[in-house]
Amino acid sequence: MSKILSKIQFEVKNEIDESLAKAIFDGLISYNEPHIGKSHKKDLMVVVRDDEGKVLGGIKAHTHWGWLYVSQLWVAEEMRGTGVGSKLMKLAEEEAKSRGCFASYLDTFSFQALEFYKKIGYEVFGELKEFPKGHQRFFLKKMF
Repeated sequence: MSKILSKIQFEVKNEIDESLAKAIFDGLISYNEPHIGKSHKKDLMVVVRDDEGKVLGGIKAHTHWGWLYVSQLWVAEEMRGTGVGSKLMKLAEEEAKSRGCFASYLDTFSFQALEFYKKIGYEVFGELKEFPKGHQRFFLKKMF
């Protein structure tokens, strides 16, 4: 064991401690910024509601470094196949372009919306097999 490793302590935690998470994040950002600049991360949501205000679907996303990242897209079961998902994605992509983005990325599972994303112009650039067991996780991108 090296001298350094014999003088430091490692700790495994089963819960996220927000102050420790901030220290890790801040350390990573201070290393990254000289190489790639500030991310200028900005949140983005697109929501669709019925005439009574009930949420029928939406997107949670953010933009940074010229990319749109769609972390969540959900459309109510009864609205699937009606064009609602395509419209949500189009609005998110248009807002991202207005922010200077040139591309988008996201991920989906094999039991979710892979064919939908392909239909609207996304292409697979990565895959994790057996994640979770019996399924795959796909990573997709779209250049604007």
